[in-house]
Amino acid sequence: MNTNNNQKSIAIYHEHPDWFRPLFQELENRHLPFVKYNAAKHHFSLAQNELPFDVFFNRMSPSAYLRNNQQAIFYTSALLGDLENKGVKVINGSRAWKYEISKALQLSLLESLSLPYPKAVVINHPSQAVPAAKDLRFPIVVKANIGGSGAGITRYNTEEELQNAVNEGSVDLGLDYTALVQEFIPARDGHIHRVETLGGKYLYAIKVYTSGESFNLCPADICQTTSGQELLRNVCALDAPKNGLKVEAFTPKQEIIDAIEQIMAATSIDVGGIEYIIDDRDGQLYYYDINALSNFVADAVNVIGFNPHEKLVDFIEKVANLKLEEEL
Repeated sequence: MNTNNNQKSIAIYHEHPDWFRPLFQELENRHLPFVKYNAAKHHFSLAQNELPFDVFFNRMSPSAYLRNNQQAIFYTSALLGDLENKGVKVINGSRAWKYEISKALQLSLLESLSLPYPKAVVINHPSQAVPAAKDLRFPIVVKANIGGSGAGITRYNTEEELQNAVNEGSVDLGLDYTALVQEFIPARDGHIHRVETLGGKYLYAIKVYTSGESFNLCPADICQTTSGQELLRNVCALDAPKNGLKVEAFTPKQEIIDAIEQIMAATSIDVGGIEYIIDDRDGQLYYYDINALSNFVADAVNVIGFNPHEKLVDFIEKVANLKLEEEL
């Protein structure tokens, strides 16, 4: 730990009441100075250049609107840009946040990198849903551009179902009136794959087993292994509602790790996760979600064999020390 008296606090910016307890605990264990900022009730001065922190860790979530904190989502874009203009080192900065709050941009990036993703069309009005699905294979999902925690995703099994939803006015495009009309991919062996990265590099991977009926696959909400072992309740987000999801560790092939690190480099995501799926119909791999808000799996030591929050704080401390060296 750097004990130089010139060291300023590390800012942790978030609005979720529970997800980051393990991070705070690890920072406290190391006696690192940090301050929490509530993204839902925040202000900043454009003229203030002397700030009480050198490192700002953006832990804002696009699912904030589920907690009535939607006002923080677009505000965060302005805040991060201002901090970067002032020379503050931001972990998961404005470029990472730009991809976090746009599923359309995520798939556009995958297209530019020639990486496979579920076929999709972007729309800005419900009337465009059926025409957009014209060349897609049903079932499809309509997926809000700004989601998080599986929110804003609705499955339609047939064109008739989709047309009825349009006629009834029940197709919701989300906060920015933008959505994907996307092919639904049935998961081979009933699971998706989530790969976590730190500093742009592979950290660990898990398989998340799902019924296919829920789209909330947040690893911090999972509290059971595939063997049926209950994970420690006190390390699960929101005391881990028993959602039926199960998880196990695995190691992806090197070409998948390489592709994921390529994605992280392109998005400037310092701490994040990528989800991919294997189509049960033909075995095709698809990358489909890029997460700048990465929630580590609950009770990680029992699942993956180590505590990722220790490595995360190693990374934060390294960034803080590098910033301090620049100032000296």
